[in-house]
Amino acid sequence: MTDVLDDLLPPTDPAELPAVFEAAFNSGELASVDRLFAPGAVFVTRPGEAVTEDARRAANAQFLGLGVPIALTLRHTYVCDDIALLIGDFVISGTGPDGSPVHQEGSATDVARRGPDGRWRYVIDNPSGIDRG
Repeated sequence: MTDVLDDLLPPTDPAELPAVFEAAFNSGELASVDRLFAPGAVFVTRPGEAVTEDARRAANAQFLGLGVPIALTLRHTYVCDDIALLIGDFVISGTGPDGSPVHQEGSATDVARRGPDGRWRYVIDNPSGIDRG
């Protein structure tokens, strides 16, 4: 039996990172999501506020705790050497574990870096994109 974590390795093509993130998020496994981030990566919790390490993991766990799948649509990928800018849209919509409706959406601006293993990981995850907050 294959562990879900084995199927969700960081991709070798930066344009595939959002799709792998979507699959990891929808698996509900924080470890699957976490392996898609480079050490020291930043998660922008809202415009002007960013967290790293344990606080980043906690922020991702909070999103997973919504209990609703995410859908991601990549609009643009710009690559320069080992750095990529990913621009895309996300929707988290459905019914939460407590029966209440959940709906969040936005346009993310994310930065990824290719590691020494040739795999791309997020270094900046900014789901709020250019929102003014």
